Amino acid sequence: MHLRVGTRGSKLALAQADTVIRRLAELDIKAERVILTTQGDTTTGVPLHEIGGQGVFVRALDDAILAGGIDCAVHSMKDIPAFRPSGLLTAAVLTRDSPADYLAYPSTLDDVRVIGTSSTRRRAQLLRHDPDLTIRDLRGNVDTRIRKMHAGEYDAIVLAKAGLERLAMQIPGEPLPPEKFVPSPNQGTIAIVGKADPSVMEVLSALDDQKTRTDVAIERAVMEQVGGGCFTPIGIYCKAGRLIAEVLSLDGKRTERIDTKVDSIENARAQGRILREKAQDLILEAHTVLKVPL
Repeated sequence: MHLRVGTRGSKLALAQADTVIRRLAELDIKAERVILTTQGDTTTGVPLHEIGGQGVFVRALDDAILAGGIDCAVHSMKDIPAFRPSGLLTAAVLTRDSPADYLAYPSTLDDVRVIGTSSTRRRAQLLRHDPDLTIRDLRGNVDTRIRKMHAGEYDAIVLAKAGLERLAMQIPGEPLPPEKFVPSPNQGTIAIVGKADPSVMEVLSALDDQKTRTDVAIERAVMEQVGGGCFTPIGIYCKAGRLIAEVLSLDGKRTERIDTKVDSIENARAQGRILREKAQDLILEAHTVLKVPL
């Protein structure tokens, strides 16, 4: 079998696709990269929530799979929306890398006053930690973000630690503990999406890590019940059955949080409903301020 593996063209996306292709080669499966451009790559001058959130990085690849142009696509799993087109399946979830955010800064932590991030979650969590910080919007690939930091536009930037590791990049800074700076659901996880074709699914399933799949399935079950889209500051993290999930106000001053053990997807859904009920006002407020319909 020869697989066409779709990916975005950023360095990080290519590195992730190459990881999958190497793993397939170890199984004597030939695969080639097919690079596609998404709306998230071409529209960089506005905040991410204004063009549809993280899902804009996925749609073009979904369409290419359904049209038969590629056999599967490699994604950062946190970018995959909760609701998926009919006919597509998550064929494999690779062993999770670090779920943590990474605060990169070229000088010292004491000098950090202006931080760049496009994430409403990261913005709210940073402001909760230190309300005197100035958080400015920052889009672009990893190289662009680092260049802007070194140019003095920001004292620090927030990146996913897993992304830096996949790019073999070492920059000064420190990881943020995921128990306090709760990451986006599925952060640090690579997923392979394909059409519901048994022959393709069988091949790709050999790359699946069941422990990671269970953790991220719990996170996604909570995410689906909480709702709020990618516009509300939401962090959800599960490891070996311990679930931490929180919804924050945009300014980080208010938080609704759960920290509990879960032993099933149904239990995770129940916890998600509890959190949504507690955080209803925060979700509505975020959508009202950002002018995004629920």
